[in-house]
Amino acid sequence: MRVDIMTLFPEAVAASLKISILGRAEKKGILDIRCVQIRDYTDNKQQQVDDYPYGGGWGCVMMAQPLKSCLDAVCADAGERRRRVIYLSPQGKPFDQAAARRLAGEYDHLVLVCGHYEGVDERFIEQCVDEELSLGDFVLTGGEIAAMAVTDAVCRLIPGVLSDEECFTGESHWDGLLEYPQYTRPETWEGREVPEVLRGGNDAQIRRWRRKKMLERTMDKRPDLWEKAELSPEDRELEAEIRKDRSRLQLTGAVECRPVREEDAEAVELLFRQARNYLRRHRVDQWQGDYPARQEVLEDMERGEGYVMTYEGRVAGYFCLSSRPEEGYTAITDGKWRREGPYCVIHRSCVGAEYRGTGMADRMFRSAEDLTLAMGISDLRVDTHRHNEAMKALLKRRGFQYRGNVLVEVGPGSDPRRQAFEKVL
Repeated sequence: MRVDIMTLFPEAVAASLKISILGRAEKKGILDIRCVQIRDYTDNKQQQVDDYPYGGGWGCVMMAQPLKSCLDAVCADAGERRRRVIYLSPQGKPFDQAAARRLAGEYDHLVLVCGHYEGVDERFIEQCVDEELSLGDFVLTGGEIAAMAVTDAVCRLIPGVLSDEECFTGESHWDGLLEYPQYTRPETWEGREVPEVLRGGNDAQIRRWRRKKMLERTMDKRPDLWEKAELSPEDRELEAEIRKDRSRLQLTGAVECRPVREEDAEAVELLFRQARNYLRRHRVDQWQGDYPARQEVLEDMERGEGYVMTYEGRVAGYFCLSSRPEEGYTAITDGKWRREGPYCVIHRSCVGAEYRGTGMADRMFRSAEDLTLAMGISDLRVDTHRHNEAMKALLKRRGFQYRGNVLVEVGPGSDPRRQAFEKVL
């Protein structure tokens, strides 16, 4: 790709375009960016390029002759190419990513004309210019900034300029959407954490999360783009998920984990009832008798094993974290535990109905992991019913691994079989 920029300030333009990524691409021979001084093509000793406008008015207008002579010299030097002559003008069509892709794909020589003063002689535009482009509905003192923007946006799409095509296909505006948020080290900065999904290493989940964020950001920041976006069936499913998420409670306040207190027992019992109803609706034969109830909460409290998650002072979740050996875990079948030695077990974990889908469960398990490490233990275990898909999805999301099957004590007529999971912290 060759780009000739016709300008009154070639040194300033070249200084910006011949560095970094574009500069390296030019050294490799992929790009050829030239900044041409229009004054060198005047037919007077003063190198005058402008004059007063016919009909009167403020300022001066760039003359057609120096522009045409400069353009002729540029075209003669470049030879026969797929060429496009573009005048950067506030009257032009808005330049966007689609225009950048068109120019990069259809032409191998761009001539960008930078106007100044009150513009250029209209006859030059009529005779020599193929199209006019604008950066937006505002006026600059000259076309150089716009020319640099167009050059950068187009040239980075030329094969070989960037290391991989994915460097630009996932960016804002490539397919009409804004780019997903980006993060780098450290993992926690001023109390703000990198999203868990990006640290989990699951490529499919990361791709899905990023696509969902692209849709979400476009909906919020650029409703004008959202109205024109062409969405796939998968995108429509993510859109429905976004709207469902937003109908839920948003955790904008403080979430805390603390030991359960006696006065919390009634609120925790309500969580148990809500969880029991949820499991019944989803045909999961778990917690369908009198367990768990207030008695278990009080026993957890006495042993120092019960914890509540609170949101703005309200009890939102509950779990028991025990470091006592679990009798049923020694008889694990169809697999084995990764580690021998001390471990902690999560029991009776649940969140309130209004907090489902808010990330409260993830925060609860993160708290359990932190408490486990604080005890000097790095092995965390949990079991759940084989049909409890919501819990299994949470465990997978949190990095737990399926280790085998165990039997637990349950009431008459209930299924005692559980799938066991483990996470080495």
